[in-house]
Amino acid sequence: MAQVQRMSRLMIKTLRDDPADAETLNHKLLVRAGYVRRTAAGIWSWLPLGKKVLENVSRVVREEMDAIGGQEVLLPALLPKEPYEASGRYDEYGDLLFRLQDRKGSDYLLGPTHEEIFTQVVKDMCSSYKDLPVILYQIQTKYRDEARPRAGVLRGREFQMKDSYSFDTTDEGLAESYRLHRGAYIRIFERLGLDHRIVSAVSGAMGGSASEEFLAPAPAGEDTFVDCPNCDYAANTEAVTFVATPGDASGVAPVEEMDTPDTPTIETLADFLGVPASATLKNLLVKVDGEIVAVGVPGDREVDLGKLGEHLAPAEVELVTAEDFVGRPDLVRGYVGPQGLEKVRYIADPRVAAGTSWVTGANKEGVHARNVVCGRDFEVDEHLDVVVVEAGDPCPRCGTGLQVDRAIEIGHIFQLGRKYADIFALDVLGQQGKPVRVTMGSYGIGVSRAVAALAEQTADDKGLCWPREIAPADVHVVAAGKALQTELALGVSEKLAAAGVRVIVDDRAGVSPGVKFTDAELIGVPKILVAGRRSAEGVLELKDRRTGEREELTVEDAVARLTAQG
Repeated sequence: MAQVQRMSRLMIKTLRDDPADAETLNHKLLVRAGYVRRTAAGIWSWLPLGKKVLENVSRVVREEMDAIGGQEVLLPALLPKEPYEASGRYDEYGDLLFRLQDRKGSDYLLGPTHEEIFTQVVKDMCSSYKDLPVILYQIQTKYRDEARPRAGVLRGREFQMKDSYSFDTTDEGLAESYRLHRGAYIRIFERLGLDHRIVSAVSGAMGGSASEEFLAPAPAGEDTFVDCPNCDYAANTEAVTFVATPGDASGVAPVEEMDTPDTPTIETLADFLGVPASATLKNLLVKVDGEIVAVGVPGDREVDLGKLGEHLAPAEVELVTAEDFVGRPDLVRGYVGPQGLEKVRYIADPRVAAGTSWVTGANKEGVHARNVVCGRDFEVDEHLDVVVVEAGDPCPRCGTGLQVDRAIEIGHIFQLGRKYADIFALDVLGQQGKPVRVTMGSYGIGVSRAVAALAEQTADDKGLCWPREIAPADVHVVAAGKALQTELALGVSEKLAAAGVRVIVDDRAGVSPGVKFTDAELIGVPKILVAGRRSAEGVLELKDRRTGEREELTVEDAVARLTAQG
């Protein structure tokens, strides 16, 4: 028998107006509909209806993880710092890490992710190839000290996450574990009703090689991704690559310096010379672990500092300041060019290819140079894809112009390889009687983020509109107000519950029918069953929350219809 949730007893308070600090749809509606309550910046309490939705997402994740042989565990959220020092991530995470000490002065952290701890568990528990492969997972609260928590539960300081880890003795075994997780994720997001894309990604602080993200397209998303309208290519913008085309510099004249007073920016330079910004070479100075590095990109493009940081991780990347030019006469602010740079590492985007000719700084105040050819007049120490990707950039696979969209990251899968196994010497005895180093995969799903993503994708102008799989109930029964209608509503609710249908019934006294109808649409249960004007005849109105379709049914037919849909 399913549960009947009576709104006269349910801890819920709906709001007519959006919270003053809410910017995104999920933030507005989850608060207004009484699913969550803000406790502090980036910290949320899940109220009864919200907890049911969160648990329903977790249930789907558990079922699909169990189906691929995953074994659920629960590791602590409070962790010693030593394993993270060993991996280097205690420093790499920087300010994102919550750090604390116990009364004895020992250092701890609140877990942002658990690769290190899972590796230690398997090292303690598994000693032979016969113990592997194994997939372990948990659904756990994670912690990250976000500088600007925003978008409700979408980007908080604590959040619910499913993280799983595979352990294999061969690369082929890792590839199979990765394939199993990929398939499970597709089934999970299909069951949840999430429109999603699978895109190539970078691994970041997680480490490893092969990496894909599962993204839910939504205007509130903080990730940008590209997809090709002509082929199946899709990637996070940080993972997009550009294939360089060498230029032909055989007819390019020698370098010529020009007086260009008061032109320290690309815009002023292009206007002064009457050339397109794309003909100029922009040279951005950054510091990489304190060392000044120049980054060259075409003048009409911007450097993606996030992308640059991913390429150079774990090194710290920051912009130079005015103080960094003191004592460096070779670095002329606003007039830097790659030719003649000394003791400065030069990184360039692949568009700055061998044989391409540019207008760029001459390393003298008020002077630029034309006909500066890559490979002839300057050398590139390393080519890296570092520009901000734009709509229309060529698809790396087929050359068609790419589309750029925003999305919410809801899942990420990595082939970590032996990074953490090497750090913690995770070996098992192989079939030949010799130690074999284990190879790992790491796979995450944002459980609370999935709730937010669903709210963003499925809500309409009336409120939330949950898919049945994760809704807090199957049907929302509304008693329009009178005693007869309330009696009928409660009676049909008990019959539905007895048949296994999950029910919310609005039996509140003294609340107008209009408020009840508005709340039912705001709360967003898939079906709304109204005991209204024909209650004396035993006739109810069944409304589909998503389509708005209505029909009148007897109690028996309503129970049969809703039971059959289960």
